[in-house]
Amino acid sequence: MAGDLTNASAAVQINQRHSNRRLPDFLQSVNLKHVKLGYHYLISHLLTLCLIPIMIVIVIEASQMNPNDLRQLWIHLQYNLVSVITCSAVLVFGSTVYIMTRPKPVYLLDYACYRPPDHLKAPYERFMKHSRLTGDFDESALEFQRKILERSGLGEETYVPEAMHSIPPRPSMAAARVEAEQVMYGALDNLISTTGIKPKDIGILVVNCSLFNPTPSLSSMIVNKYKLRGNVKSFNLGGMGCSAGVIAIDLAKDMLQVHRNTYAIVVSTENITQNWYFGNKKSMLIPNCLFRVGGSAVLLSNKSGDRSRAKYKLVHVVRTHRGADEKAFRCVYQEQDGDGKTGVSLSKDLMAIAGGALKTNITTLGPLVLPISEQLLFFCTLIAKKLLKNDIKPYIPDFKLAFEHFCIHAGGRAVIDELEKNLQLLPRHVEASRMTLHRFGNTSSSSIWYELAYIEGKGRVRRGHRVWQIAFGSGFKCNSAVWKALRNVKPSDHSPWTDCIDKYPVELVM
Repeated sequence: MAGDLTNASAAVQINQRHSNRRLPDFLQSVNLKHVKLGYHYLISHLLTLCLIPIMIVIVIEASQMNPNDLRQLWIHLQYNLVSVITCSAVLVFGSTVYIMTRPKPVYLLDYACYRPPDHLKAPYERFMKHSRLTGDFDESALEFQRKILERSGLGEETYVPEAMHSIPPRPSMAAARVEAEQVMYGALDNLISTTGIKPKDIGILVVNCSLFNPTPSLSSMIVNKYKLRGNVKSFNLGGMGCSAGVIAIDLAKDMLQVHRNTYAIVVSTENITQNWYFGNKKSMLIPNCLFRVGGSAVLLSNKSGDRSRAKYKLVHVVRTHRGADEKAFRCVYQEQDGDGKTGVSLSKDLMAIAGGALKTNITTLGPLVLPISEQLLFFCTLIAKKLLKNDIKPYIPDFKLAFEHFCIHAGGRAVIDELEKNLQLLPRHVEASRMTLHRFGNTSSSSIWYELAYIEGKGRVRRGHRVWQIAFGSGFKCNSAVWKALRNVKPSDHSPWTDCIDKYPVELVM
């Protein structure tokens, strides 16, 4: 929760006079070194790229040979034992290297998103009434929260935890554990019932939650609840913000490269109960207005036999970390205010830093996913700018040619607006993000899965479609995951959108 870029989105809309709180226009500058990072990924797979054409040429030549050619070849080989041994050794060596270095495919069998009960809904009026009754906020802080809510893009049916519905609120450790259990177990129960997987078959468990890290850990709570096997590889990621969901997927992917024939579960959530801010510093009030209860559980597999029942295949994960820069490191910072109340402080440079991280990430991702025509246009324009040193604007590739679906982290309306503008997307491309923000609010690292569930609920995912998930987090980080649909994906009966998908999209007040 703490690391979310989009905590600042509502504040940006309230105070637009600060130009450095807007995402920079990507047309103005692109760094050549970021392009090189993307091409590095391609060079790392050079062996595969070289072997495939050679094999194609061999097959074509062999298909053109007649029986007499084959007889002559056999006679020639009988008297050239050294050539036979050499060719055989090269073939075996090449095949072995290819098989050993080829990454194992990672399949997404299914996923589930937690849907809180209706009594946890927090419409505007109730939210403001409870905020006033707590007695912790002055009139200026209350008015600030009201403006943020009105312009945030959140609807009237988002959820806050049980402890925040009490007057006064009860943000205790026990209440925080209850929230974590409800969200994680709710998503996992849904996933297990849908897939039929046995808990004992799970070999890898990754849990990410930024601000709530009790002892025993959240991953240990899951191991205890579902009685996972004793040699399960479990990980608990904390403090990594709203981009941690993609980081957790990347970690699970790496583990699946090492451990054969197993399943991995990734649980992404955030805990609000103990992280509600009860002070009057406006930059720390934004999370109260944007963050809501939510969580997801994702089932991954590296078993070749699971391809036929999998929904998606993981194609790429690209991670960008700007933490070496001091401003980027401190732009989202958990600290105490002057009265000793803990919250998350947002730097005035946040949007500019986020824009730089996003630019780096998509420039690295581009060579991996864009058609060669788009890459050439982009690269030639960039080189021309460097050589001529004039005002030629870099060509911004059309990412609509690379992806059919976009899952932009639903952290706030302002950032979604800026990404839509800078990436030249159409309203339908950001529909899932806007509607997820409206219906569920900012659920932190799990929001990209609510968005994918929305797209599936609309029946839009077809075999071969590519999905781009992109999220931001403290540190500062921007991370992307690319998935390819292995079949036409039907709407799930267990989707969080099941009873309301037909009501969307709704018209939002801008």
